[in-house]
Amino acid sequence: MAEAGGDRTVVRTRGLVKRFGDTTAVDGVDLDVEAGELVVLLGLSGSGKSTLLRCLNGLHPVSEGEVVVGDVAVHECGPARLRRLRTDVGFVFQQFNLLGRLTCLENVLIGALGRVRGPRYGLLTWSGRLKREAMGHLDRVGLADQAYQRADTLSGGQQQRVALARTLMQGPRVVLADEPVASLDPENSDVVMDLLRRVCREDRLTVLVSLHQVELALGWGDRLVGLRGGHKVLDRAAADVSRGEVMDVYRRLEPAADEVAVA
Repeated sequence: MAEAGGDRTVVRTRGLVKRFGDTTAVDGVDLDVEAGELVVLLGLSGSGKSTLLRCLNGLHPVSEGEVVVGDVAVHECGPARLRRLRTDVGFVFQQFNLLGRLTCLENVLIGALGRVRGPRYGLLTWSGRLKREAMGHLDRVGLADQAYQRADTLSGGQQQRVALARTLMQGPRVVLADEPVASLDPENSDVVMDLLRRVCREDRLTVLVSLHQVELALGWGDRLVGLRGGHKVLDRAAADVSRGEVMDVYRRLEPAADEVAVA
């Protein structure tokens, strides 16, 4: 997957709009993200963070504008091309989305489904090479010793680390993480964010993470992008953003004039 519109740009949006009926969830967002960059999306619930992430890998078709990931125009993709794209674009969900009755190793191996051919049913059908690769990813997230434990026996923080290992098993160039630490305690939140930053740095992955914890955003992000009411209201290097500016992203939209009159 080549870069989008430049030597280093991997993700690019222009005039991105996503509507659900009469509601505009994302409104005219322009965004460029480079290889090896960790971008944190901030904003209130309903500000458009999750919708924006889902537009980047085609889970939500765009209403207007352009989305380019690598050399793929996502907004023009049909179903077959989107399936191939999602091998290059990993997605880490808030609720882990693991198969609880499978082992951690089996869950990680599922990440390889998009790049293997032939029978794929059950652990015994996986090649030794893929099993070793999956074990390597579990080791990277500190869970090699839990490889044969059922996923539903792990803590929330451990499950999210397995989910990240599964994403890495895809061999992606882009990782999208939607509120990956929302249900975790502060210690586990830092562990997960540290892992995301490490894979960003070491593997030159492009990582976009939606968060609502201000301190995590300031501490772990290379760049902060703030959304309010579907609009981009902040886009700057994290080191150059004050806590007050971040908190301003969370300022609620002013009510419309007719709403004020009624009130």
